[in-house]
Amino acid sequence: MLFTLATLGAMSVCTGATILYPVVVNGRWGFVNPSGETVINPQFERAEVFAGGLAAVRLGRWGYVDVSAKVVINPQFDKADVFSDGLAAVKLGGSGPSFLNPFGGGGRYGYINSEGTYVVNPQFDDAGTFAGGLAAVKLGGRWGFIDKTGKIVVNPQFDDAAAFSEGLASVKMAGRFGYTDTSGKTVINPQFERAQPFSEGFAGIRIGGRWGFVDKAGKLIINPQFDEVGCFVKGLAPARLGKRWGFVDTAGKFAVNPQFDDAAAFSEGLAPVRQSGRWGYVDKGGKFVINPQFDEAMSFADGLARVKVDGRIGYINTSGKYVWNPTK
Repeated sequence: MLFTLATLGAMSVCTGATILYPVVVNGRWGFVNPSGETVINPQFERAEVFAGGLAAVRLGRWGYVDVSAKVVINPQFDKADVFSDGLAAVKLGGSGPSFLNPFGGGGRYGYINSEGTYVVNPQFDDAGTFAGGLAAVKLGGRWGFIDKTGKIVVNPQFDDAAAFSEGLASVKMAGRFGYTDTSGKTVINPQFERAQPFSEGFAGIRIGGRWGFVDKAGKLIINPQFDEVGCFVKGLAPARLGKRWGFVDTAGKFAVNPQFDDAAAFSEGLAPVRQSGRWGYVDKGGKFVINPQFDEAMSFADGLARVKVDGRIGYINTSGKYVWNPTK
């Protein structure tokens, strides 16, 4: 399981009335508001998204700051995830990152609360974020699930496990993926080569090298026919046929014909797509609203999207106007 640091959409999170976005200036990270005004001066080696009123930041080690830039949890961890359901997975010990191994190795994962107190002591080989009151953890080479007290609810028995989504989690057993519910009951037997999280009642699965979609009962709703798929958002999902991406509806028909080099799911009415080596954004009709011009483009969240140009990070609004010009 991949540690989920820095993977949330446009990298912004609402904290009450405060929305902040991490930015980098001359190699130091800080935060700006939706107007592009600096709220927390660039001072950190790295800064991640706010969640639950706190953001992970690195000053030698990882700790957490609040929206006023106060260090609430002192830098002490080798890795620190975003808060979810009031808890955050953190890692202590093990080797640090290196050129050959950027994520380091060894160490143990546990969970802290917003005061920095361990609620679940470091004991796991790996750990995911909480979703629906449960988190996937790895112990003795196997994955299971714990509740927020650290109690093992689903015994470690899987080769791999993802976070719960819409009440089900994809798990891997004997080389095949299926789905379990929060009690550990197998709802959809392991039979797929790959399996994605559920979204809007659908989950992408791969059989015979082709992707389709199943419902929560495991029934094939869209037959495997695509080379790659993403998740459904408001009735549309990115899908690839051959070398081109388009968007399909819940009947498996292309609502936007395959024409893009790459594509991601819709958010706030727009979807990032790549054409001729550059990323832009299209509407649900497949029309470009923001022309391809970026080296990288993330999903919109709270009206802004993070983009990258020549290695520099910026933020744009839904009109394509820079709120924060690309900096490095």
